[in-house]
Amino acid sequence: MRIKLDENIPRRLARSLGEAGHDVDTVPQEGLTGQADAKVWKAAQASGRLLITQDLDFSDTRRYTPGRHHGILLIRLREPGRQGLLERIESLFRTEDVNAWKGCFVVVTDRKTRVVRP
Repeated sequence: MRIKLDENIPRRLARSLGEAGHDVDTVPQEGLTGQADAKVWKAAQASGRLLITQDLDFSDTRRYTPGRHHGILLIRLREPGRQGLLERIESLFRTEDVNAWKGCFVVVTDRKTRVVRP
């Protein structure tokens, strides 16, 4: 799967997901740190990547309609420290069929995963 990690996701995740066979790039790698969401979004879509983020600006399914993009994975943890984020996302990629999330809006909390399909 092709993935873009937003700047609010630990960069170490790029290495572990890459080792699992995913093609991962990050907002900082592309020099997009601090840029407007629209630029980050455009970069993710131009390269056909699932965007992994904690940014609630990407939660509006009217604006980011499932089926009209390459996918959004929104992480919402109670205590979103780096280690907690890393563990939760790595766990998802081990236990879920993430390839089925292409074009979907996925919200992940500490205990649940909700997938809004096209």
